[in-house]
Amino acid sequence: MSHIAEEVIPMLYRKLGRTGIEVSILGLGCMRFPLRNISDGVPTTLKQSEEIDEEQAMEMIRHSINHGVNYFDTAYTYHGGKSEPLLGKAVKGHREKIMIVTKLPVWLVQKEDDFERYFNEQMERLDTDYVDAYLLHGLTRKLWDRVRELRVLHSLERILADHRVRHVGFSFHDDVRIFKEIVDGYDWAICQIQYNYFDRNYQAGHEGLEYAASKGLGVVVMEPLRGGKLTNKIPDQVQKIWDQADPKRAPVEWALRWIWNHSEVSTVLSGMSSMSQLRENIKIANEANSFSLSKKNLELIDRVTELYKKMCIVDCTACGYCMPCPQGVNIPLNFTLYNDTSVFEALGNAAMRYKEMLSPEQKASQCTACGECEERCPQHIPIIEELRKVHDRLARGK
Repeated sequence: MSHIAEEVIPMLYRKLGRTGIEVSILGLGCMRFPLRNISDGVPTTLKQSEEIDEEQAMEMIRHSINHGVNYFDTAYTYHGGKSEPLLGKAVKGHREKIMIVTKLPVWLVQKEDDFERYFNEQMERLDTDYVDAYLLHGLTRKLWDRVRELRVLHSLERILADHRVRHVGFSFHDDVRIFKEIVDGYDWAICQIQYNYFDRNYQAGHEGLEYAASKGLGVVVMEPLRGGKLTNKIPDQVQKIWDQADPKRAPVEWALRWIWNHSEVSTVLSGMSSMSQLRENIKIANEANSFSLSKKNLELIDRVTELYKKMCIVDCTACGYCMPCPQGVNIPLNFTLYNDTSVFEALGNAAMRYKEMLSPEQKASQCTACGECEERCPQHIPIIEELRKVHDRLARGK
């Protein structure tokens, strides 16, 4: 029996800021690995969000490496701590060809000694004696103050000096003014920001992108598809705009190419959770040079942006930072169903799923307004208020 080899698509690379490292413009984020036993791609329990389909995830990592992806991003908390060990296992034999990037859970650091304890645990999980980049995870005004109070920057200096880490950086979820303060507060190599055609002026936004690049930082973009919301179940009125494009492209291609059109962006983590998504994204990346979109292309994307802004109720990307809820409320899933009623005109289906798919403790009605979720939400959503609206709409189905 003859075997037809899969086509190897050339990968494009860009400089990672002043590090000079050539990174693939498509990186593999390890926060949304394929999961076992989930419905419609949305985990319905915290446990399910931790149950990685290891065989598929390993295949994705190795396929990425074979097709030129060399930037792999994970964190201490991803998949309940299971992401780092899986990545470490999958990249055996390829270590010198790739970058392993992981993150310190700053919100868990309570005293100065915690830094070394978490870092050593992460090195053991990844089964490596160094990481290429170590980021402070999800910095905000409050966490930046903690970083300075607990001498975390001094700890970064130590692991740089003994070569356990080659570069340091931070990921970010706050206002652009805080972003600039953090950029100027240390000699960072990398920053990771949320950026997409919908969120142009949100958090660090375009202003932060340009500022970081001007300071020589490599810029890594997360949430380019807003957790899949810019590509899944496209509303008819949005699709009508896409259909006017010349040339014709899928929504995922428009979204990714819009990011890569910015020369300041080093690499993009697109939140891939299946082999089909990975293959599609690699193919798109092959042609995604800076400034490759025409003026008409950009105007078309602007029209889609404005339409989505008019349709969306809650600005949630399902990142999961609000979880776990002490009462068991599945906040991202509640908001996904709620937004479906507006953006995708699916009230009946969303109400049915709310009543039948969510367990009693997962429903919005179980919120006790403790406020823990709002403190952790990178989007600064008034979660308590919105959960009341979710239950009112979905429980009544009207």
